[in-house]
Amino acid sequence: QVQLVESGGGLVQAGGSLRLSCAASGRTFSSYTIAWFRQSPGKEREFVGSISWRGGSTYYADSVKGRFTISRDNAKMSVYLEMNSLKPEDTAVYYCAVGVFSYDYWGQGTQVTVSS
Repeated sequence: QVQLVESGGGLVQAGGSLRLSCAASGRTFSSYTIAWFRQSPGKEREFVGSISWRGGSTYYADSVKGRFTISRDNAKMSVYLEMNSLKPEDTAVYYCAVGVFSYDYWGQGTQVTVSS
């Protein structure tokens, strides 16, 4: 059973930083891509960025490019989302998801709140 557990969310002032973690378990993920999504109340879920488990290639949404960085630690089976220069519009529940051709497994989410 694949499990994804996010952590690291919280309240931060605008301009601050947070680091989210996503711990994966249940299988090997060598062929998988792990992504971060976010969703604010009343808004659709938004893709934030992704990283390939094997090669480490990353891809980011324009809204976070240059501010957010995704990395992975294969030994710990964890993926991280380093968020800098946070803005109030980054406030959302952040989810990690994993899959090959689609994102089949999701974590429970962690709340990030950025105050102005």
